[in-house]
Amino acid sequence: MEGLMMKQELMISDLLEHAAKVHKDREIYTLNTDLSEHRYTWADVAVRTKKLANALIAAGIKKGDRIATIAWNNYRHIEIYYAVSSIGAVVHTINPRLDPQQIVWMVNHAEDTMLFFDTTFGPIIEGIHQHCPSVKKWVSMCDTGKMPDYTAPVTCYESFIADASDEIEWERFDENTACTLCYTSGTTGDPKGVLYSHRSTVLHAMAGAFNDVIGGGSADTILAVVPMFHVSAWGLVYSAAMVGAKLVMPGPGLDGANLTKMINQEKVTLMAGVPTVWLGIYNHVKSTGESLPTVKKALVGGSALPESLLRAYELDLGIPMQQGWGMTETSPLGTTYAPLPDMVDADFDDLVPYKLFAGRRIFGVDMRIVDDEGNVLPENGEVSGHLHVRGPWVASGYYKGAGADAFTNDGWFKTGDVAAIHPTGYLEITDRSKDVIKSGGEWVSSIEVENAAMDHPEVAMAACIGLRHEKWQERPFLIVQPMEGCEPNIDEIKKCISDKCAKWWMPDEIVFKEALPLGATGKVLKRKLKEEYKDHKLG
Repeated sequence: MEGLMMKQELMISDLLEHAAKVHKDREIYTLNTDLSEHRYTWADVAVRTKKLANALIAAGIKKGDRIATIAWNNYRHIEIYYAVSSIGAVVHTINPRLDPQQIVWMVNHAEDTMLFFDTTFGPIIEGIHQHCPSVKKWVSMCDTGKMPDYTAPVTCYESFIADASDEIEWERFDENTACTLCYTSGTTGDPKGVLYSHRSTVLHAMAGAFNDVIGGGSADTILAVVPMFHVSAWGLVYSAAMVGAKLVMPGPGLDGANLTKMINQEKVTLMAGVPTVWLGIYNHVKSTGESLPTVKKALVGGSALPESLLRAYELDLGIPMQQGWGMTETSPLGTTYAPLPDMVDADFDDLVPYKLFAGRRIFGVDMRIVDDEGNVLPENGEVSGHLHVRGPWVASGYYKGAGADAFTNDGWFKTGDVAAIHPTGYLEITDRSKDVIKSGGEWVSSIEVENAAMDHPEVAMAACIGLRHEKWQERPFLIVQPMEGCEPNIDEIKKCISDKCAKWWMPDEIVFKEALPLGATGKVLKRKLKEEYKDHKLG
């Protein structure tokens, strides 16, 4: 017997319509590419999104067409998100910090028909436009009369939408229709496309709106530092429309000074980003004597949260900080950002280990860990194994059939993470499968070594990689980026590591590097370090 409930397809256009009607006066603030400021409301977003949608249809865009963006977090990017998906086309967000050859590969693999870009990235377009035959129109996201000169055939965004109608009746179609295409970082082999649907995106936005996950309601102001070109900015553009939160979009202003100004000027209550961003804010605040009085919560993802940064925010700035876990293939949310209720009043030192875990699994994402033979391991918090996940916003395959070996025959996605699952639901990531250091037949957790090293107050970042060893197969090798103007003592760093790690995990060698290579989301690019030090002989 079936229930007698209406069949209402989950549509991204419904999020926009809801925000425009119920939360119409809530603002979206943007720091533009020229560092000027722009603000308007969710009602204004809806009007301009409809103009863009009609302009796209007039330009011949059809359902299923891929529309690329190379852009910062800003109001025009939000309009593109909603307009493209709401007419049944697919938003393909591209990381601007990738090598231009890789961008060309992605554009051609996705067969993008249009590409929108911020003026900052004009030089990229100049270099790639002749190598992307599928792209029929290039659109510069700028005001009329302010578009730079290009050799590429570029249209101005405002001119493109100027004469379009702001009236449209959004078509309703199958909720499983694709809406967004995000490529993985391509750490091994070619990048792989993850194709989200309207259904998965709306469900993911609902999960993100839970207080224990990201949270944020109509009284909150969210600073979205996580890039819109990286996993749809953790779904914040959608969940904010759902709950009526104010959004603060930082554009290119990702340094500590600009972010601090925006936080205090716009009275930000919730912040979401990667550890390197929060470190930049902290260093700026401490150097200027400023404070962040309105912030209630800082959320961390993308890479492991160092204990030193956690303590700096919680004890020094009085801002609760928590990390979660997710990846491109999980849309990305996979765990909560909140401690168990009976831990709320616990001493901070007792909470630290739990805050440094990768959160607790959320409803909608099932998890298991398995050994090398695929046997399911117990969730006792002691045994580590390969992490598998499944759920309604988890990828079931890659675009155009790539990477089929990342999925099991019984319907799970192999994350590539090595993890332990605790009886309370906490997820403890111990390493990436490709980063695990196998020394004498035993695993060394590079993440734990790095985090221990970063407890040293003069260590900004650390990366632990495995180098070949004749006797032990591999041994840990630590590369440290000192705080600016500091020269950390190696013995003191070793003491930090020995206090928290097994004795045999101690790196055979520690070297200093002025700056570690970072990806666009703040992750250390270990593959570059492995290539750089592949011929290094351990002392």
